[in-house]
Amino acid sequence: MGTDSFFPFPDGLEAAVDVGAKAIINPGGSIRDEMVIKRADELNCALVFCGKRVFRH
Repeated sequence: MGTDSFFPFPDGLEAAVDVGAKAIINPGGSIRDEMVIKRADELNCALVFCGKRVFRH
């Protein structure tokens, strides 16, 4: 799965895993990245940080 936003809390990651995501790429940058990484590890989900957002307002 890919997203153009970071996960501010692990709940979005958990929802993605619940519907079958095994790997997620996102830009990172949340103050809670470490919490989200820990939860991804617990759920055996690969979490890749690309460091870049494409969305513009």
